[in-house]
Amino acid sequence: MALTAHSAEFDVRPGEQRLPHDPAARAPDAGLVFIGRVASPWTRREDCPKNTMEALGRGKTARLKIDEPYRAGLDGLDGYSHLILLTWLDRAPRDLIKQTPRHAETARGTFALRSPVRPNPIGLHVVPIVSVNVAEGIIEIAGIDVLDETPILDIKSYFASTDAIADATRPVKA
Repeated sequence: MALTAHSAEFDVRPGEQRLPHDPAARAPDAGLVFIGRVASPWTRREDCPKNTMEALGRGKTARLKIDEPYRAGLDGLDGYSHLILLTWLDRAPRDLIKQTPRHAETARGTFALRSPVRPNPIGLHVVPIVSVNVAEGIIEIAGIDVLDETPILDIKSYFASTDAIADATRPVKA
């Protein structure tokens, strides 16, 4: 069940700005399909790690359960150490365009943040693979920062040679 954008859990903080509409109420531009679900140990938002590194530090594995029609797409993935996972953060509001993170003093544009609250709540995760079972459509991963039953949009193999940018920068107060 998706939270409403104006849920008390997501009250507007000082400096934040809502969109004049809820993107979830607009006609879709793309015909996306979910290919499976995440079986995560996290069932409550307040217990869920804030990022993948925090999730890995908690030492709890998770499983990606891929629906039967898409399982053949897992063939060959077992040779990789990591994968890129795209999820649909279905319980996040979608109408904040400026947000004030709990750790920050001022609001920033949504696109300068890693918050799940965004017009299209797509999660991007780079996660270590523990095992792959193509026949059962199960990928065990070392950890994840999403709630149980989060829909999966896509899986991509991770290439350190092209996906890691050693000299990438960010603002000092990020």
